[in-house]
Amino acid sequence: MELMDAIRMRKSYRKTFKPTPVPEADLKEILEAAVAAPSGCNTQTTRFIAVSDPELAHKLASIYNKPWALTAPAAILLLSKETPSYHGNSYHLQDYSAAAQNILLAVTDKGYGTAWIEGQIEGEKAEQMGGLLGVPEDLTVVIYMPLGIPEEEATGVQKMPMEERAWLNGYGKTF
Repeated sequence: MELMDAIRMRKSYRKTFKPTPVPEADLKEILEAAVAAPSGCNTQTTRFIAVSDPELAHKLASIYNKPWALTAPAAILLLSKETPSYHGNSYHLQDYSAAAQNILLAVTDKGYGTAWIEGQIEGEKAEQMGGLLGVPEDLTVVIYMPLGIPEEEATGVQKMPMEERAWLNGYGKTF
């Protein structure tokens, strides 16, 4: 798939998945896309866990507690911590966001569906997920992505027209 096709086709998927397992080779390639993401001052603050075991994926989905996620045969979790760069700033938010976008595009390219789940797992749910997967205490589960082959079409949301959000050579100047 061409990159721009993957960008245009990417949709958050929050519906049921087919029970078909996600091959470990596909998960590895998706995580290769994640680790290739840019990182502020090259601090590389984000860590990743791919889950191919359907039982473990189901336990994670039970913690998240949304019925559609319970059907996901796999999952990806992003872990992070504040890590000051040599400038003293931490770029962990930007790091894991860039990695998540790469994951979303790789997932789309491979014909899978997922959604970026962040705010709905903050706190206790993130701790429970981390505990289930043996995540060290100095790292936090920041994003959970249930993953699989979509059982339905991902409809997505309506995006504003480009002309209302992007311009050339100045605000409001059209291409």
